[in-house]
Amino acid sequence: MAQTYAVAGLTPQIWDDQFFTDYVRSSRFKRYFGTDEASIFQLKDDLTKKNGDSVTFALVNELTGNGVTGNNTLKGNEERLNSRSHKVTVNVLRHAVAVDDWDVQKSVIDLRNACRVQLREWAMKKLRDDCLSALGQIDGVNYFSATAGQRNTWWGNNGDRVLCGTVSANYVGTAFATDIAKIGTGEQLTPNLLSALKRKAQSGSPKVKPVYVREMDQEWYVAFVGPMAWRDLTEDSPTSNVLTLANRDARVRGVDNPLFTGDSLVWDGMIIREIPEIAALDVSGSAGARIEPVYLCGAQAVGLAWAQRTKSTTDTDDYEFLHGVGVQEMRGIEKLRFGTVAGQDTTTPKDHGIATAFFAAAAD
Repeated sequence: MAQTYAVAGLTPQIWDDQFFTDYVRSSRFKRYFGTDEASIFQLKDDLTKKNGDSVTFALVNELTGNGVTGNNTLKGNEERLNSRSHKVTVNVLRHAVAVDDWDVQKSVIDLRNACRVQLREWAMKKLRDDCLSALGQIDGVNYFSATAGQRNTWWGNNGDRVLCGTVSANYVGTAFATDIAKIGTGEQLTPNLLSALKRKAQSGSPKVKPVYVREMDQEWYVAFVGPMAWRDLTEDSPTSNVLTLANRDARVRGVDNPLFTGDSLVWDGMIIREIPEIAALDVSGSAGARIEPVYLCGAQAVGLAWAQRTKSTTDTDDYEFLHGVGVQEMRGIEKLRFGTVAGQDTTTPKDHGIATAFFAAAAD
């Protein structure tokens, strides 16, 4: 049996609400969750109100036409709205913990409450890992599960929103592993290369839309960076690292400065956030260089669909000696993408809200 103990003093309804709120708020990506098209992680819970196994996200690209001026005729010069959709399929996700009366009697801690805490930690890590998996997906397939052919197709289709090391000639677009193998050990992440990735996002066809923050009247991208790439980005001498100087001199002084707290840094219209769980690639650069991805995200980068929010489940066994309470939810999470062939949602797809870069990032 694999469920969790019914915690005394917490009814299932209260436990469910607290559990869902705690674990979603604890997610490292939570601040980037939202329900509208301007969110990096766009949430939809349509299926909590009706039956179904998938949720459709509408993707509408910006208009690019010039319109008409003066008394020129508009009829016949309209621009077709370049809209697409992406369907995210949901699935059941469950886990549980069980304890028996004898373990409860012997323990000096409240095992029943400990079960709830551990399940929340598990759910939080699971959501984090699924968010990371979505950021690196190869046309809906986990990067580490994708075949060479799937990686090559994604690589070729997304040439206007990928950066391969520091040398533009590294990218040919035919074979993913072949191009990655050109990245030398010295091709590490720098502030200027982040700016180059931002220009990729801005000039893509269509471009990766930044997130507009109404209260600040500003547009932002968010870059998620792995631990070794973060080290390379920030470890240079404070007298020469422009990112360190900018955050030292232009932001709050004292212990709350992100240089001390390890919180997000800011550079050139980008919020830079370290995600320690971002893993190195399973293919190497030149001379065996270890390679880490960097994900620069704009609006509608990832779709998160909920069909059933977290609820508790209970079970007893062995003449009520073994007790358990589990958690169950139904959700799906995918990187959003759109077909680039007119009128086709899935033909020759591109990533909708992400520009991806790959840099050498040696292990410590």
